[in-house]
Amino acid sequence: MKQPRRREIIRAGTTVDEMVRAVADMIVTGEMRPGEKLDEFSLAGRFDVSRTPVREALRQLCAMGLVDRQPNRSAVVMNVTGEYLASMFEAMAELERICARLSAERMTVDERRALEKMHGDSIRLVHAGADEDYAAHNLEFHTMLYRGAHNDHIFEMVTQTRARLAPFRRAQFRLPGRLAKSYQEHQSIVTAILRADAEEAAKAAYWHVSNVSDASTVFVSRNKG
Repeated sequence: MKQPRRREIIRAGTTVDEMVRAVADMIVTGEMRPGEKLDEFSLAGRFDVSRTPVREALRQLCAMGLVDRQPNRSAVVMNVTGEYLASMFEAMAELERICARLSAERMTVDERRALEKMHGDSIRLVHAGADEDYAAHNLEFHTMLYRGAHNDHIFEMVTQTRARLAPFRRAQFRLPGRLAKSYQEHQSIVTAILRADAEEAAKAAYWHVSNVSDASTVFVSRNKG
C-alpha cells in the first residue's frame, strides 16, 4: 500500500528549508487544519531534529502568514482566507508585470537566449508529468525574469512576495493539466521578451500570475472545503 504523502516528505536530518516546505505544503493541502497546534517537541520528533531548527521553521511559517504564534503559547495553523490569498496574488501579478516589461526592454542577448533555452528544455518535464521538477524549473524561470529587469529594489520586493506565496504556487502543479497550461503561459512571456515587446510581455506575465492565483485558490478550496 502506498504510504501517505506526509510520510514521504518527512525524513531524518531535515533542514530548516525542507521543514518549512513540508509543513507549508501540509497546511496548504489541508493535511494540517486551521487551529491545529504545532508543538515544538512533536515537530522535532517528527522531523528528527532539535528544537532550534523547529523554532526557525516556525518563525518563517509565521512570516509567510501560515502560522500564528503568541508569546508562551504553541504555534497554531492559520486560516488563510480567500481574500488574503487574492490580495497577495494581486500584488504578485503587478510585480511580475513590471519585471516582464523591464525584461523585454533590458535583457541582454545572452539572457534572452538563456531564458528561451531553459523554457524549451522544460517541455520534457511537462510530457513526463514531473510536477516537483517542474516546480523547481518554474522557480528558476521566474527568477530569470526578475533578474532580467535589472532593478535590485524590484528584485527584492518580488522575491519576498514570491516566498510568501511559494506553497500555493507549488500546489497548482498537482491539478490535472496545469503543467501544460503553465508551459503555454510561459511561452507567451518568452515570445514577447524575445521580440522586445514590453507591453505584450507585461500583459502575458500579469495573466499568467492571475491564472496561477485561480488554480491555487481552487486547489486550496478543494482541500479545505
